[in-house]
Amino acid sequence: MGNKNKTISFRVNEDAFEALQDIAEERDISLSAVFRDYVDLLVEHDGQVAVVPEEELEDAGSGNGEQESEPTFPPTVEVPKSFLREHERLELETEHLREQLEEHKTYVNDLRDRLEDEEDEVLLLDDLDDGEGDESEPYQLR
Repeated sequence: MGNKNKTISFRVNEDAFEALQDIAEERDISLSAVFRDYVDLLVEHDGQVAVVPEEELEDAGSGNGEQESEPTFPPTVEVPKSFLREHERLELETEHLREQLEEHKTYVNDLRDRLEDEEDEVLLLDDLDDGEGDESEPYQLR
């Protein structure tokens, strides 16, 4: 069946309409996008969306202890430390693999350059990497 878009229609007074147009202009989006964003947010949070002026949000952040017992908006999620550690480990592993990839690319390019220099000669892999411990050649076949 698919996910078809549906149209919602309702009426607002002229002042509210102009205020909504101003909001849309400030955000540089269409008036429809303002409503779509709100509806998406409402659905995402299972109807638990509170629209409050910014001043009240600022006051609630530095207010008294009564505000702390109420659920906060936007909702926050606590991430376990094990998840963060695993993420950091994967980032380090990714960086290491990228370095290895660059090293291999350099090695392949070096082999191609040698091959182009000696076009008519037969090259043996043993000759390319003689394994005699030549410090000028950082590559080794493994």
